[in-house]
Amino acid sequence: MHVTRKGQVTIPQNVRENMGIIPAETEVDFVQDEQGRWFLSKAKPTEEKISRFRTAHTKAKLTMTTEEIMALTRE
Repeated sequence: MHVTRKGQVTIPQNVRENMGIIPAETEVDFVQDEQGRWFLSKAKPTEEKISRFRTAHTKAKLTMTTEEIMALTRE
């Protein structure tokens, strides 16, 4: 498997599917065993980060200008 200059590798599709890895959603860990071998492990889900776009409606007011509403999305 080729490693890029940035230290990146592509996880083959069949491995991603078998492990339930969803690109841009799943976190992974590298785990070393007692013999010094390294393994890729799907990380346990942590507190889900909610997009600021999903919560903007809770902060917006009906009297806000477009600029004020857009500022909420840029926080």
